[in-house]
Amino acid sequence: MNGSRHPRVDRASPSDLALLAMGTNTSLPQRAGAVLVLDPGPAFDVAAATALLADWARSVPRLRQRLTRVPFGCGRPVWVDDPRFDLHLHVRERRCPAPGDERALLDVAAAVLTGPLPPSRWTAVFVTGLSDGAVALIVALDHVLADGIGGLALLAGLAGRPSHAPRRFPQPPPSLSRLAAEALAGRVHALGRTRACWRDARKAMAAAGGMRPEPVAPCSLLRPTGPRRTFAVVRTELAAVRAAAHRHGCTVNDALLAAVTGALRRTLERRGEKVAELSVSVPVSARRSTTAGDLGNRFGVLIAALPVTGPAGRRMRIIGSLLAERKAAAAQASAAGLFGPLFRVLAAVRLYGRYLRRQRRIHTLVSNVRGPDHLLAFAGAAIRRVIPVAVAENGNVTVSFEILSYAGTLTITLIADPEGVPDLDDLVADLREELAMVTAGEPARGTATSHGRTAADPRTKGTARAGPR
Repeated sequence: MNGSRHPRVDRASPSDLALLAMGTNTSLPQRAGAVLVLDPGPAFDVAAATALLADWARSVPRLRQRLTRVPFGCGRPVWVDDPRFDLHLHVRERRCPAPGDERALLDVAAAVLTGPLPPSRWTAVFVTGLSDGAVALIVALDHVLADGIGGLALLAGLAGRPSHAPRRFPQPPPSLSRLAAEALAGRVHALGRTRACWRDARKAMAAAGGMRPEPVAPCSLLRPTGPRRTFAVVRTELAAVRAAAHRHGCTVNDALLAAVTGALRRTLERRGEKVAELSVSVPVSARRSTTAGDLGNRFGVLIAALPVTGPAGRRMRIIGSLLAERKAAAAQASAAGLFGPLFRVLAAVRLYGRYLRRQRRIHTLVSNVRGPDHLLAFAGAAIRRVIPVAVAENGNVTVSFEILSYAGTLTITLIADPEGVPDLDDLVADLREELAMVTAGEPARGTATSHGRTAADPRTKGTARAGPR
């Protein structure tokens, strides 16, 4: 029997629906994406690049689908082909405002991520008019489409040929009888996994610090946030961070967390506050890789109180030990998936957003995704840089961090509420200094700046910030 008579029932997972609910009745939805900076060359043509985007969309069924509710008793919502799909609603072109530098580009990216999305929940915007002659491509995805690794697989698909020939479009939606039968089979299967679900729930809660953790230390990192976000970017060499981490028997992620928490400590001290540790939420993928045909959300979350005082190497080793205890449990059990129905109920009655504005469980979030180790190209243009971007309703968490490695460079994007972090430029400088200390094993050396700081280690490259005005 062919797929048109019995189409696959492609349901949103419990984790997908939990993330969707978390962005409901809030000031910001859950979105992620990337800014791809291209070296266009004289032959680059935006119209031809748009045609390649059309091929990309045709090769990834999810990009031409919409999430549809089903009748009561027929299970979770399903992804179905959108017969009214129109690429022109998803792909746009705009000119970067003056002066056309990276700060202005990130300003555009912030507006794209916080703006409306078409029914298929993604958009791509070509940005021309950059001061260095580059062309940027901003891709924004609703988090219900994919987690970090899934989103990376989608973006990697831009740089290659379609992985498979487009199927007939649109496929008819599954019948109600098939939906009901498949939902019933799913419930029977779930009953058989009751004991395993309880075990996974305990693992998920343990990775997140337990049901009733001690409240985190109060500080100015926790303030009610609004609907705007400001982006800032710091870059450093992956090889330098990896070498420093390996010297202490740690991972790159451990080293980055040491730098991030150290930078936040500096910022708090400048504000006249002192804390001994900061509680950090870290997503942990349940898969090492994926393809553009295998999207959705499969990740867990670990939460740990990380030290912020003492030498960088010692903090790195402590962080590595703390995370090792919880990383496996977080990868095996997703709190969002296991407690998804509870999240949805709380979001529907607006209690989830109220909790976020008052939570005392975490100070910040740090997400780190490993990208390609070599330069990619799109439409004949080398992808010079890739900047990870994201927005979400963070409640009272005023700053978070998205990290991506690409072609030997680590790009750290700081995502801040502009009212809660008016000193973002200083935090950027703090992070550069902490990265220099982590990689060099000693305080950064260089020429003093006008703020009394030392110049950045030459291995730490460039910063910029931007946001909606």
